[in-house]
Amino acid sequence: MTTLTKEKSTLAYLLSAPVIVASLGYFVDIYDLLLFGIVRIPSLTELGLDEAARSIEGASILNWQMTGLLLGGVLWGVLGDKKGRLSVLFGSIITYSIANFACGFVHDVFIYKILRFIAGVGLAGELGAGITLVSESLPKRLRALGTSLVAGVGVLGAVVGYFTVELFSWRNAYFIGGGMGILLLFLRIGVFESGMFHAMKAKEQLSKGNFLSFFTKKSRLILYLKCIGVGLPTWFVIGILATFSNEIGKALHITEAIKPGLAVMWCYVGLAAGDLVSGLLSYWLESRRKAVAFLMLFAAIGTVLFLFGGIETSRGLYLMCLWTGFGIGYWAMFVTIGAEQFGTNVRATAATTIPNMVRGTVVLMTTFYTFLKPQVMELYAAGIVGLICFAIGFYCIKTIPETHHKDLDFVED
Repeated sequence: MTTLTKEKSTLAYLLSAPVIVASLGYFVDIYDLLLFGIVRIPSLTELGLDEAARSIEGASILNWQMTGLLLGGVLWGVLGDKKGRLSVLFGSIITYSIANFACGFVHDVFIYKILRFIAGVGLAGELGAGITLVSESLPKRLRALGTSLVAGVGVLGAVVGYFTVELFSWRNAYFIGGGMGILLLFLRIGVFESGMFHAMKAKEQLSKGNFLSFFTKKSRLILYLKCIGVGLPTWFVIGILATFSNEIGKALHITEAIKPGLAVMWCYVGLAAGDLVSGLLSYWLESRRKAVAFLMLFAAIGTVLFLFGGIETSRGLYLMCLWTGFGIGYWAMFVTIGAEQFGTNVRATAATTIPNMVRGTVVLMTTFYTFLKPQVMELYAAGIVGLICFAIGFYCIKTIPETHHKDLDFVED
């Protein structure tokens, strides 16, 4: 194969329907996933909550959403291995689109929590099913580039979410998110199922989508937990540093009010760039582990500077959101690693539950952060949570098996 022919073949794969549809799906997913973080203050203010109540109820609503992600990850993962990757891509988007439309009409905090829980359940299926479909559709030499392209395009949904809220009311932002989800349904018509899934589905005696199988074999459980551990720093940065940046800004004595929505946006601008870079790094280094470790180190350094580097202006804080966001831009690579570690009969279950287990840990992170604040104040509370997350992350990426050249056409016993 000539170099020109190979380049055309590579471009054709990277612009194929599964990659494009998964990218747009993740775009809508991130828009909806981060929307509450962006509208948290204006929406709760309109519902009549004061500053103290906004902090408490805001964390509570976020926890409800993340719990929904945790449970939805299991639901959609099992369905993805039993019924197909495409069934999840359709079912999940219908669920979170309806929930987001309903959020635009909310007038009660408790109902808000229920709707964000339902939205979380729906949002849980998008990324894992998309990454699984792309990973099984592309040649192994292009898997890193394909999945990074999905995430790189997808995370820009956070940027669109921020500017949507700036231009429209928070209620209209929810309506727009629901509308984009419905439009995406039509784009998915005609996308074909993974060939590996069809081959696996024909094996009637094979156990498919068995979530409990991750806990029945010690080596498989350890591998599953390590996959989760690799992702912990990503949602520490998003769920603590960016989401509670207004509190951290006050602790740093920054006079200008910090907008958490803007902090989240800059974090995701960095994350989009990091996702693309992580794919290229993995492709060039022929290693998932090295690419992830490099970016994780970059994020750890940024976290120290964020909390203890003496930031004095809002611009400096947003710059550190961009820095740490770039560092956690190994998110797509992390999900890809999870998909590549396990056989076709539980791959969607792994790829869907692993990132949502990480998202679900935000409940523990925010609870621990809230508990520590009165004891050691905001900066040290965030620092302690971050230290734990990064320590686990570095250990797991150091000890997890390399999967860059791994053939994915295999099943778990």
